[in-house]
Amino acid sequence: MLGLSLALATPAAAQDTIEQQLDQLDRRITRLEDMNAIETLQRTYGYFVDKGQWTHLSNLFAEDATLEIGGKGIFVGRERVLEYMQTAFGPDGAPMGILVNHMQFQPVTHISEDGREGWLRGRAFVMASSGWGLPLYEDAFEKGEDGVWRISRLTGPFTMYTSWAGWGENALNNTWPDKFDPPPDLPPSVVYLTYPAYYIVPFHYPHPVTGEVFEAGAAEAGAYHRPPGTAEQQQSLTVGRTVNGSQPIMPPGD
Repeated sequence: MLGLSLALATPAAAQDTIEQQLDQLDRRITRLEDMNAIETLQRTYGYFVDKGQWTHLSNLFAEDATLEIGGKGIFVGRERVLEYMQTAFGPDGAPMGILVNHMQFQPVTHISEDGREGWLRGRAFVMASSGWGLPLYEDAFEKGEDGVWRISRLTGPFTMYTSWAGWGENALNNTWPDKFDPPPDLPPSVVYLTYPAYYIVPFHYPHPVTGEVFEAGAAEAGAYHRPPGTAEQQQSLTVGRTVNGSQPIMPPGD
C-alpha cells in the first residue's frame, strides 16, 4: 500500500529516484549484514577451537576450502580440515586439564561487489597449555547457493609462538610441516620466521586512503633470528623468505 501511495502521489521521475535510493539502501543493508555474518563466522571458529569442537568447526568450511595454520602446510577440503584437527589435537571435546583460549581482535572485513565473496583480516591471541601464539588471519569466505556464508580459505601465519613461560626468552621461530601428523596436502605457501624475526602478512585490501594495493614483501625476513654476523643469522636469511610472494587478494575497488 505504501508503494502504491507513493506511485500515485509522486511524478515518474521522482519515483525513479526514490526507487534508486531504496535499491541503494537495500544493497548497503545487505552488505552490512554480510560483513556481520563473516565476522560472526570467524569468531565462531575461535570458540570451536577453544573446546575442541572439531566437527562443528569443519562444518564452517566450504566443501573445497583450504586451511593453512602456521608453517604446517595446506589442507584441501572440509574432510581434510576435520582430519587435521582430530589427528593433531585429539578427538572432539575438551580434555580435562587442557586450556585453550582462542581470542580474536581487530577484524577488517570486505565484501565483493556481487556479494558472493568476502575477506577478513584479523588478529588472534591463543593462550593454551601447550603454548601461546599470535596468529594473524587473512581469510576468504563464500556465500553458498543457500545464502549461507562459509570459510573458503583460512590462512593463519603466526607472528609469535612461545611456551607458557613467556615470549621474552622462549619464542620459537616457526612450526614446520613434519612437526606432527597428519601431513598436509600441499607444502606451505610461505616459508617465514616468527618473532624475534618478522613476516608481514599481505593485506587483502588496498590502502584505505590512497587506494594503493599493498605489495607482498619478498624480502629476506630472518635478519633478527640471531645476532648479526653469526653463522646462524646468515643461515636464517635463507629460510625466512617468501616462497610465493603472491596471495589471493581482494580485487582493487571492491
